[in-house]
Amino acid sequence: MKQNLSELEILIRARYPLIYVISWEEGRVIQELNIIATNLNKKIYEWSINHGMSRLRISIDMAEKDEKKTTKDPIIALREIANSTEPSLYILKDFHRFMKDSAVIRGLRDLAIQLRQTYISLIIISPLLELPDELEKDITVVDYPLPDKKTIERLLLQINEDLKDNPRFKIELSESIKERLIDAAIGLTLNEAENVFAKTLVLTGNLTEKEIPLVYSEKKQIIRKTGILEYIEPKEKMDEVGGVDNLKVWLNKRRRAFGEQARQFGLPVPKGVLFLGIQGCGKSLCAKAVANLWQLPLLRLDMGQLFSSYVGESEATVRRAIQIAESLSPVILWIDELDKGFAGLQSSHSSDAGTTSRVFGTLITWLQEKTMPVFVIATANSIEPLPPELLRRGRFDEIFFVDLPSFEERKQILKIHISQRRRKPEAFDLDRLATLTEGFSGAEIEQVVISALYDAFDKSVDLNMAFLEQAIKDTYPLSLLMKEEIDARKRWSKGRTRPASSTLPTPAAKSK
Repeated sequence: MKQNLSELEILIRARYPLIYVISWEEGRVIQELNIIATNLNKKIYEWSINHGMSRLRISIDMAEKDEKKTTKDPIIALREIANSTEPSLYILKDFHRFMKDSAVIRGLRDLAIQLRQTYISLIIISPLLELPDELEKDITVVDYPLPDKKTIERLLLQINEDLKDNPRFKIELSESIKERLIDAAIGLTLNEAENVFAKTLVLTGNLTEKEIPLVYSEKKQIIRKTGILEYIEPKEKMDEVGGVDNLKVWLNKRRRAFGEQARQFGLPVPKGVLFLGIQGCGKSLCAKAVANLWQLPLLRLDMGQLFSSYVGESEATVRRAIQIAESLSPVILWIDELDKGFAGLQSSHSSDAGTTSRVFGTLITWLQEKTMPVFVIATANSIEPLPPELLRRGRFDEIFFVDLPSFEERKQILKIHISQRRRKPEAFDLDRLATLTEGFSGAEIEQVVISALYDAFDKSVDLNMAFLEQAIKDTYPLSLLMKEEIDARKRWSKGRTRPASSTLPTPAAKSK
């Protein structure tokens, strides 16, 4: 047996009776199935609610197909398959919509038994996974991969071949430019990649090095259509993050860990890190700065948008997001506010038909078993909603607790934000300001500087200590407003997580 067979061909050769292929690329899947059927000397048929059952003939028009109109009924279509005796592949398009009917479920279960003794496979193609409980043991699910680099390269070469004699278009495909264009398109479906290249040619008449940013910008828009993924271009740098020296050392040690040299050394691909801690203490800032430090793409997974009102779509969406992230690897996947996404996990079965539980199961299994270089940075403020399985070693390489900044860290943060506002930090008494901001988070210190600037601008004078001191007096930090909750988080973190800073923070703010 050849070693380079696709998962789909292996299952068909192994005579799996019922296969469920999850993909938005129906055309690509059918093309591969047609090749498999030819190699195995099998006939191939397709079914849709519009045309019923028909012999698939790639080379002829739809109008010439030998359609059986009576087989539009899904139950009759299943009977047609049951009566077949010749080696065949039967493709059912969007059949998941009919798998809620008890007669259809029974028909598929009967076929699962019958087809095991034949050379017939039934393949359901759908962008969504909607599988009745009764069929979980009978149907094998396949996540069809997005196009790899070789597939995108073939598309580029085909476009170049088609347009090489057209003087209106200029295409440059040197090895370096071709590689960058492929990287810009990876993560898209084949149709999306073709559309992006076509739009670029229509807008500019060129497909050269200059057009690579245009391809990237289109790609970002397409990735955003997933509803939960956002392509981020971080401007933040690690030297703009005050404090968290333990975390910075840990991240620096892993900046070269995605290359082949690390594999030869015996190192595994880093899995990810979980940032727990106080709001406003730099967890999100660190996530963005890591992408800059490691020079890797950054995708943000929006947990708030993940849970769709349609049962089944949330699971399919998170699978597509994982598929896109893996196709872009090496990449950083930032899962923001993880605690909010799984806040309703305990009551999931009664409140949302188990959607939250299934999404959690999909995500946690992937975190444990993933082999592609997708580094996950998850951030969370509250510990209580997070299930114990998520915190277990193996899901993440390390769990860091990001606490309120210490005295020295507050000085660093003040220096960074004063410098960013084009003022000289040495003109201010940073020791006094750091003392006055005891219990403040990094975000609150930034807002102090901004508020003081507004006050100075209103009075048409430059920023000075008086404005900063007044802004501090007017601020009631979160450590004061939520003192009991924050103290509880700190107690929980001791012995369970690794501190992001080597220096101990000063106590939370006292009442004013």
